[in-house]
Amino acid sequence: MSHFATPSPADYPGNLYVVAAPSGAGKSSLVKALLEIDTRLMVSISHTTRAPRGQEEHGREYWFVSKAEFDAMIARGDFFEWAEVHGNRYGTSRDAIEQRLHDGQDVVLEIDFQGALQIKELFPSAVLIFILPPSWEELQRRLFRRGEDTPEVIAQRMVNARHEVAQARHFDYIVVNALFETALFDLKTIVHAQRLKYSTQRLSRPAVFDALQLS
Repeated sequence: MSHFATPSPADYPGNLYVVAAPSGAGKSSLVKALLEIDTRLMVSISHTTRAPRGQEEHGREYWFVSKAEFDAMIARGDFFEWAEVHGNRYGTSRDAIEQRLHDGQDVVLEIDFQGALQIKELFPSAVLIFILPPSWEELQRRLFRRGEDTPEVIAQRMVNARHEVAQARHFDYIVVNALFETALFDLKTIVHAQRLKYSTQRLSRPAVFDALQLS
Protein backbone atom coordinates (compact mmCIF):
# COMPACT_ATOMS: atom_id res chain seq x y z
CA MET A 1 0.00 0.00 0.00
CA SER A 2 1.21 3.50 -0.84
CA HIS A 3 0.86 6.54 1.38
CA PHE A 4 1.42 10.16 0.53
CA ALA A 5 1.38 13.66 1.92
CA THR A 6 -0.40 16.42 0.01
CA PRO A 7 1.71 19.39 -1.15
CA SER A 8 0.31 22.66 -2.44
CA PRO A 9 -1.21 22.10 -5.91
CA ALA A 10 1.20 24.46 -7.70
CA ASP A 11 2.33 24.38 -11.31
CA TYR A 12 6.09 24.22 -11.67
CA PRO A 13 8.22 25.09 -14.71
CA GLY A 14 10.16 21.83 -14.34
CA ASN A 15 8.93 18.51 -15.74
CA LEU A 16 8.43 15.44 -13.59
CA TYR A 17 8.96 12.08 -15.28
CA VAL A 18 7.99 8.95 -13.37
CA VAL A 19 9.31 5.60 -14.60
CA ALA A 20 8.00 2.28 -13.30
CA ALA A 21 8.49 -1.35 -14.33
CA PRO A 22 8.52 -4.87 -12.93
CA SER A 23 11.86 -6.18 -11.66
CA GLY A 24 14.08 -7.24 -14.54
CA ALA A 25 12.47 -5.07 -17.23
CA GLY A 26 15.54 -2.81 -17.43
CA LYS A 27 14.17 0.33 -15.82
CA SER A 28 17.32 1.29 -13.91
CA SER A 29 19.63 0.68 -16.87
CA LEU A 30 17.44 2.76 -19.17
CA VAL A 31 17.17 5.67 -16.75
CA LYS A 32 20.92 5.60 -16.10
CA ALA A 33 21.62 5.74 -19.84
CA LEU A 34 19.08 8.53 -20.29
CA LEU A 35 20.75 10.62 -17.59
CA GLU A 36 24.10 10.20 -19.33
CA ILE A 37 22.82 11.68 -22.60
CA ASP A 38 20.43 14.29 -21.19
CA THR A 39 22.18 16.72 -18.85
CA ARG A 40 18.94 18.62 -18.18
CA LEU A 41 17.52 15.68 -16.27
CA MET A 42 18.04 15.29 -12.54
CA VAL A 43 17.40 11.99 -10.80
CA SER A 44 15.58 11.99 -7.49
CA ILE A 45 17.11 9.38 -5.21
CA SER A 46 14.56 7.45 -3.17
CA HIS A 47 14.98 6.22 0.41
CA THR A 48 14.66 2.50 1.09
CA THR A 49 14.89 0.08 3.99
CA ARG A 50 16.30 -2.73 1.86
CA ALA A 51 20.00 -3.63 1.83
CA PRO A 52 22.25 -2.54 -1.07
CA ARG A 53 22.61 -5.01 -3.96
CA GLY A 54 25.80 -5.66 -5.89
CA GLN A 55 27.71 -2.41 -6.50
CA GLU A 56 24.96 -0.10 -5.25
CA GLU A 57 26.13 2.80 -3.09
CA HIS A 58 24.43 4.91 -0.43
CA GLY A 59 23.36 8.20 -2.00
CA ARG A 60 23.82 7.00 -5.60
CA GLU A 61 21.14 4.38 -6.35
CA TYR A 62 19.23 4.89 -3.06
CA TRP A 63 19.50 6.39 0.38
CA PHE A 64 19.67 3.20 2.44
CA VAL A 65 18.10 3.77 5.86
CA SER A 66 16.91 1.66 8.78
CA LYS A 67 13.24 0.96 9.40
CA ALA A 68 13.38 3.25 12.44
CA GLU A 69 14.80 6.11 10.33
CA PHE A 70 12.15 5.51 7.68
CA ASP A 71 9.38 5.59 10.29
CA ALA A 72 10.74 8.88 11.63
CA MET A 73 10.68 10.38 8.12
CA ILE A 74 7.07 9.29 7.68
CA ALA A 75 6.15 10.92 10.99
CA ARG A 76 7.80 14.19 9.91
CA GLY A 77 5.96 14.18 6.58
CA ASP A 78 9.20 13.98 4.60
CA PHE A 79 7.75 11.83 1.82
CA PHE A 80 5.50 12.63 -1.12
CA GLU A 81 4.69 8.95 -1.17
CA TRP A 82 5.99 5.74 0.26
CA ALA A 83 5.20 2.14 -0.46
CA GLU A 84 6.07 -1.36 0.69
CA VAL A 85 7.42 -3.49 -2.16
CA HIS A 86 8.74 -7.06 -1.83
CA GLY A 87 8.80 -6.61 1.95
CA ASN A 88 10.85 -3.40 1.88
CA ARG A 89 9.81 0.24 2.07
CA TYR A 90 10.59 2.92 -0.51
CA GLY A 91 9.89 6.65 -0.21
CA THR A 92 10.18 9.80 -2.33
CA SER A 93 11.44 12.96 -0.62
CA ARG A 94 9.06 15.88 -1.11
CA ASP A 95 11.56 18.71 -0.48
CA ALA A 96 14.03 17.57 -3.13
CA ILE A 97 11.40 17.25 -5.84
CA GLU A 98 9.42 20.41 -5.09
CA GLN A 99 12.52 22.59 -5.00
CA ARG A 100 13.92 21.22 -8.25
CA LEU A 101 10.63 21.57 -10.13
CA HIS A 102 10.15 25.06 -8.75
CA ASP A 103 13.63 25.97 -10.04
CA GLY A 104 12.69 24.76 -13.52
CA GLN A 105 14.71 21.55 -13.42
CA ASP A 106 13.45 18.32 -14.98
CA VAL A 107 13.27 15.43 -12.51
CA VAL A 108 13.03 11.71 -13.18
CA LEU A 109 11.76 9.27 -10.56
CA GLU A 110 12.24 5.51 -10.54
CA ILE A 111 9.50 4.11 -8.32
CA ASP A 112 6.97 1.28 -8.22
CA PHE A 113 3.58 1.62 -9.89
CA GLN A 114 1.84 2.37 -6.58
CA GLY A 115 3.96 5.44 -5.96
CA ALA A 116 3.71 6.47 -9.62
CA LEU A 117 -0.08 6.58 -9.52
CA GLN A 118 -0.02 8.54 -6.28
CA ILE A 119 2.44 11.04 -7.75
CA LYS A 120 0.03 11.52 -10.67
CA GLU A 121 -2.68 12.51 -8.19
CA LEU A 122 -0.38 15.10 -6.62
CA PHE A 123 1.05 16.36 -9.93
CA PRO A 124 -1.46 15.84 -12.77
CA SER A 125 1.17 17.14 -15.21
CA ALA A 126 3.63 14.39 -14.22
CA VAL A 127 4.53 12.12 -17.13
CA LEU A 128 4.09 8.45 -16.24
CA ILE A 129 6.17 5.95 -18.24
CA PHE A 130 5.92 2.17 -17.87
CA ILE A 131 8.70 -0.13 -19.09
CA LEU A 132 7.49 -3.50 -20.38
CA PRO A 133 9.51 -6.63 -21.13
CA PRO A 134 8.92 -8.16 -24.56
CA SER A 135 7.60 -11.39 -23.00
CA TRP A 136 7.23 -13.21 -19.69
CA GLU A 137 9.90 -15.69 -20.78
CA GLU A 138 12.41 -12.93 -21.46
CA LEU A 139 11.65 -11.26 -18.13
CA GLN A 140 12.37 -14.50 -16.29
CA ARG A 141 15.61 -14.99 -18.23
CA ARG A 142 16.75 -11.49 -17.29
CA LEU A 143 16.02 -12.10 -13.61
CA PHE A 144 18.09 -15.28 -13.66
CA ARG A 145 20.94 -13.60 -15.60
CA ARG A 146 21.03 -10.82 -13.04
CA GLY A 147 22.14 -13.39 -10.48
CA GLU A 148 20.91 -11.43 -7.47
CA ASP A 149 18.00 -13.59 -6.30
CA THR A 150 17.28 -17.19 -5.42
CA PRO A 151 14.88 -19.20 -7.63
CA GLU A 152 12.22 -18.79 -4.96
CA VAL A 153 12.58 -15.00 -4.96
CA ILE A 154 12.52 -14.92 -8.75
CA ALA A 155 9.32 -16.97 -8.77
CA GLN A 156 7.72 -14.45 -6.42
CA ARG A 157 8.96 -11.56 -8.56
CA MET A 158 7.29 -13.15 -11.59
CA VAL A 159 4.02 -13.41 -9.67
CA ASN A 160 4.31 -9.77 -8.63
CA ALA A 161 5.23 -8.74 -12.18
CA ARG A 162 1.89 -9.94 -13.54
CA HIS A 163 0.08 -7.68 -11.11
CA GLU A 164 2.41 -4.77 -11.85
CA VAL A 165 2.15 -5.09 -15.63
CA ALA A 166 -1.64 -5.05 -15.35
CA GLN A 167 -1.34 -1.46 -14.08
CA ALA A 168 0.43 -0.25 -17.24
CA ARG A 169 -2.90 0.90 -18.72
CA HIS A 170 -2.93 3.75 -16.17
CA PHE A 171 0.33 5.21 -17.50
CA ASP A 172 0.77 7.91 -20.14
CA TYR A 173 3.44 6.11 -22.17
CA ILE A 174 4.63 2.55 -22.70
CA VAL A 175 8.18 1.60 -23.68
CA VAL A 176 8.83 -2.03 -24.62
CA ASN A 177 12.40 -2.93 -23.76
CA ALA A 178 13.08 -5.64 -26.33
CA LEU A 179 16.19 -3.95 -27.75
CA PHE A 180 17.92 -1.61 -25.32
CA GLU A 181 18.96 1.01 -27.88
CA THR A 182 15.44 1.26 -29.29
CA ALA A 183 13.89 1.51 -25.82
CA LEU A 184 16.35 4.25 -24.87
CA PHE A 185 15.47 6.20 -28.04
CA ASP A 186 11.76 5.88 -27.20
CA LEU A 187 12.36 7.09 -23.65
CA LYS A 188 14.41 10.06 -24.89
CA THR A 189 11.66 10.94 -27.37
CA ILE A 190 9.01 11.03 -24.64
CA VAL A 191 11.12 13.37 -22.52
CA HIS A 192 11.78 15.74 -25.42
CA ALA A 193 8.16 15.77 -26.59
CA GLN A 194 6.96 16.75 -23.12
CA ARG A 195 9.29 19.74 -23.13
CA LEU A 196 7.69 21.00 -26.36
CA LYS A 197 4.09 20.96 -25.12
CA TYR A 198 2.37 24.33 -25.03
CA SER A 199 1.73 24.23 -21.28
CA THR A 200 5.33 23.25 -20.57
CA GLN A 201 6.82 25.93 -22.82
CA ARG A 202 4.53 28.55 -21.26
CA LEU A 203 5.96 27.81 -17.83
CA SER A 204 9.58 27.34 -18.86
CA ARG A 205 9.81 30.29 -21.30
CA PRO A 206 7.45 32.95 -19.91
CA ALA A 207 9.40 35.87 -21.39
CA VAL A 208 8.82 34.62 -24.94
CA PHE A 209 5.12 34.03 -24.37
CA ASP A 210 4.68 37.42 -22.70
CA ALA A 211 6.49 39.17 -25.54
CA LEU A 212 4.20 37.50 -28.05
CA GLN A 213 1.15 38.18 -25.86
CA LEU A 214 0.31 34.50 -25.53
CA SER A 215 -1.58 33.41 -22.46
